[in-house]
Amino acid sequence: MAALDWFPSEVAAPAPRVRTRPRAVPRARTRARQRRLRGGIVWIAAFAAVLAGVVALNVAVLRVNMSVSRLDRQQLELQAQNAALSSEVSSAASAQRIEQAAHRLGYVPAPASDTSYVELAQK
Repeated sequence: MAALDWFPSEVAAPAPRVRTRPRAVPRARTRARQRRLRGGIVWIAAFAAVLAGVVALNVAVLRVNMSVSRLDRQQLELQAQNAALSSEVSSAASAQRIEQAAHRLGYVPAPASDTSYVELAQK
């Protein structure tokens, strides 16, 4: 019986595959890829436009909020000024102050005996 050679010393290498020309892709497949690519680009552009709109809306809301805050501050300042002016008016219209001003101008209060009342006819 002959000896079996389980591990041959020379192993034949497979021949390299050589392509002489590139494999042609069917036109329908190429057009489908182009349509998908265009569709993807359109979706990306639409998504970018929506995001830009959201950012623009947020900026507009922020500006409005800043304006409202400034107007609130002005309102508080004006309310404080109104309170101060109201206090000034009430102190200027006080009876004691008017009496002192009349004394400085030479006016004196009328005696109670000289006071008379006029009665008006009722309609």
